[in-house]
Amino acid sequence: MSDEDTPNPADDIPGETPVQKALRLKNAKLDARPQAPRGGRFQREQNARIAAGKSRPWMSK
Repeated sequence: MSDEDTPNPADDIPGETPVQKALRLKNAKLDARPQAPRGGRFQREQNARIAAGKSRPWMSK
């Protein structure tokens, strides 16, 4: 057997179900991934609160 198959007792939290442990480990793995840079044009436009009709010019009277 390899060391990967052996559960690490330090990872166990008392009272934690296997599903909770799997979710905690999954979230930790996802958080460790490199994130995309923030503050691009899309984010600036979203923060500027562009008027709702701006994306539909044919709807204006």
